[in-house]
Amino acid sequence: MNAPVKQHLIDPEICIRCHTCEEACPVDAITHDENNVVVDASLCNFCMNCIAPCPTGSIDNWRVVATPYSLEEQLSWMELPEQEDLPAAGEGTSGTIEAFDDEVAALLAEAHKGAGGAAKAPASASKPSVNLFTNANPAIATVQGNYRLTAETADADVRHIILDLGSTPFPVLEGQSVGIAPPGLGAQGRPHRMRLYSVSSPRDGERPNTNNLSLTVKREPGGLASNYVCDLARGDQVRLTGPFGSTFLMPNDPQANILMICTGTGSAPFRGFTMRRQRALAGPSGGMTLIFGARTPESLPYFGPLKKVPDALLAKHLVFSRVEGRPKEYVQDRMRAEKDRIAALIASENTHVYVCGLKAMEIGVESAFEDIARGAGLNWRTIRDGMRHSGRYHVETY
Repeated sequence: MNAPVKQHLIDPEICIRCHTCEEACPVDAITHDENNVVVDASLCNFCMNCIAPCPTGSIDNWRVVATPYSLEEQLSWMELPEQEDLPAAGEGTSGTIEAFDDEVAALLAEAHKGAGGAAKAPASASKPSVNLFTNANPAIATVQGNYRLTAETADADVRHIILDLGSTPFPVLEGQSVGIAPPGLGAQGRPHRMRLYSVSSPRDGERPNTNNLSLTVKREPGGLASNYVCDLARGDQVRLTGPFGSTFLMPNDPQANILMICTGTGSAPFRGFTMRRQRALAGPSGGMTLIFGARTPESLPYFGPLKKVPDALLAKHLVFSRVEGRPKEYVQDRMRAEKDRIAALIASENTHVYVCGLKAMEIGVESAFEDIARGAGLNWRTIRDGMRHSGRYHVETY
């Protein structure tokens, strides 16, 4: 099979054939006949000059393909084809493309290894875009805000950073990541390596219909990338790549029960999940449960805002391992304390499980699931494998 490539397409169902995209394209990659306006994959260089002038958004469509659709195929379409599932290289991969860049794909494969097998997106999840912006052609974002999430007395400096994309379309789904590389060159004279950060805002921005996204970043002692990002000031510009990731996505099914287990900055995607469901659903829905571990309340990101989320939307279990005068409690301890509730959740075919945070949490969480299932007369590994097969079990650890 040919190496997968990204192809720029125009949605014939909503295109009004105004041809502003053709006029904006500097390399004459866009053409038309009496039926459709289409993009020549052999000429398109992804400069994105055609995106902003389009009055309908029909120009902003992308597919990952093994062989680009020809002009003749595109001219015959009445509607866009669905994104096809493509086999990915390597053992244990999911058959979906997480990223084109080998380095990013390797980072995501490592992060998802804890799922115990090939990761798969929920069947009802929206189709993600990946690799729209690369190191060679990054999106330029402007820092709108940089706020400390943890108390000044906490042992960790965790930041909430909002990046404004201006007029640049950057379609990102909850659970996806973006890449940032610190500017400058390393000791070998090469550009610094990119780091991936989970997006912590929902797909429609920090506020509905704003073209921005947020990140949750912990400052690491001596960490080149984390200190660069945590030191960004309002008005600074950042080179952004991505989006990346096509499996750690939330279901669109309103009846889905979502069980989220995290530590530290692993809370980032779950903030996006919660805000998405809060905005998208007007009626009754399946439940959301969050088990969130930190050392102290002062070091738990989003502690204050989380307290304000209605219990009817999100059942919150905030656990702490370093509070003076109280026994240490980790996420797996709270799982066992809530064993009846957890057992009922994992026995339900409407439940989706997400684990995100430090890789060290995997063993404890897995052990807790096994104990809870055994106590309820269930077999966790059978349940887990079934959930994984149906796109309902997700792990992203680092």
